[in-house]
Amino acid sequence: MTLPGRALDGLKVVDLTRVLGGPFATQLLADHGANVIKIEPPQGDEVRDWGPPFHDGDAAYFHGINRNKRSIGLDLTREEGRQVLLALLQDADILIENFKPGSMEAWGIGYNELSKQFPKLIYCKISGFGADGPLGGFPGYDGVVGAMVGHCSVTGSAESGPMRLGLPVVDISTGLYCVNGILLAVVERVTSGLGQFLEVTLYDAAMSLMHPHFTNFFMSGESPKRTGNQHASLVPYGMFPTRTVPVMLGVGNDDAFRKLAEAIGRPDLASDPQFATNGDRQKNRELLNEIITTQLSEVDGESFALELLRAGLVCGPVLDTRQAIESEHTRARGIVYEDDWYRGIGTPIRLGRTPGGLTSLPPKFSQHAREILSDHGFGADAIKRLMEAKVVVKHRRK
Repeated sequence: MTLPGRALDGLKVVDLTRVLGGPFATQLLADHGANVIKIEPPQGDEVRDWGPPFHDGDAAYFHGINRNKRSIGLDLTREEGRQVLLALLQDADILIENFKPGSMEAWGIGYNELSKQFPKLIYCKISGFGADGPLGGFPGYDGVVGAMVGHCSVTGSAESGPMRLGLPVVDISTGLYCVNGILLAVVERVTSGLGQFLEVTLYDAAMSLMHPHFTNFFMSGESPKRTGNQHASLVPYGMFPTRTVPVMLGVGNDDAFRKLAEAIGRPDLASDPQFATNGDRQKNRELLNEIITTQLSEVDGESFALELLRAGLVCGPVLDTRQAIESEHTRARGIVYEDDWYRGIGTPIRLGRTPGGLTSLPPKFSQHAREILSDHGFGADAIKRLMEAKVVVKHRRK
């Protein structure tokens, strides 16, 4: 699979990350042309096992975040393995890793050491909580960190209590912040000629997602209450049942509320002093929601949502995974990449002149070991020796 020139062609990334945040970041870079070499520990990236479902021994979880990369298994706990890493870094622009803080330093390949040998190298460090502070160095996973910064406290209803989010928003946002930071450093390097260290933690990323709850707390001093499928600040904004599928309705201003009142056959609501402004609607939320629910009880949710969209209102049917993938708009957008057995959600960043895309399928473990080593000056005898010594690992250690 070949694509026309892409925005990051010529940028080389040495990727030491596993699980989700880092691999999501490097896949996004790879989608747009970066040459990403995925260095896996002898055991492999653990999400290869996070199934079912599986394809050819690797979990769908892995396949979803590792396309357009080449893989080599390398034992960095051994000096010979670290020498191979240094060879791969000779012409690299970026190194990204998510080892426990202090691990790379203990091996003598932390940023302070590498920057002396590779002053243009951009070094991106991902960790759960950072290296300092009371939680410094502790491990972190998406849902746990999200719970610690308040995500669960604002999810669910008064009846349900705190609830875990159904999406890995902490890991995904961490990956996006890594891409932002890396590209900022790439741009700055044009002027300075120097690389730099950048850090993204799951904790910091998770904290940044708590808008507007932290802002509201700073102003009011009160922790937010759970509002279930309703918006905390806007009314009406939430999920409503219909005769068919539920709809998610968003009314952002008084003019939109007037249009909604007409659409549901109750134009009088717009002039009712109980509902005239968002502040009024907040005070009478339950009454208004009851009225809207009654008016929607006999409508078809999908056609109603489309009718409101045509009228300039924000509304959508509540669909499941299959319905979303098979929707006409998903097909029209071409957001699903397909090749042979592979199907994956493509890059959401659409550049007009240098578009990203699919060039290679997610790699098997150490699939490109010989190719990568050969590209970096290792001869056949040296490659054979590294593999026989199990410094370069061809098959996953269990």
